[in-house]
Amino acid sequence: MSFKLLTGVALATVLVVSTAAQAQSGAAAGATTGAVGGAIVGGPVGAAIGAGVGAVAGGIADDTRPRFRSYVTERRVPSYRYDREVVVGADLPSSGVTYHEVPKEYGVTRYRYTVVNDRTVLVDPGTNRIVQIIE
Repeated sequence: MSFKLLTGVALATVLVVSTAAQAQSGAAAGATTGAVGGAIVGGPVGAAIGAGVGAVAGGIADDTRPRFRSYVTERRVPSYRYDREVVVGADLPSSGVTYHEVPKEYGVTRYRYTVVNDRTVLVDPGTNRIVQIIE
């Protein structure tokens, strides 16, 4: 195959998969995005590696999200008003936002949680970057 054809197929794949990823959140979206990026660069092996890197290591698993959302709601964590879109990768300010430890029963020890614009999010405490939105 020619380089132009491969490039066209890769771009079409990115457009299709990125649309699907927009409908997902958290680890699934990260894995999908990572897999596409890896596939473009390294073929099937790159896709497998990219999916692993793209997923949120240490995030809240899909099956425990509803219970975790209830946990946060019961604690009446005040919502921080953020003037930008709440998306994975957004950087929150280091001051004015209260970050809380995630109980070990949810399997997360590295990240902290907070509520931003009425949405529960996991944040990397070293960078204040949103790593997962708990829907």
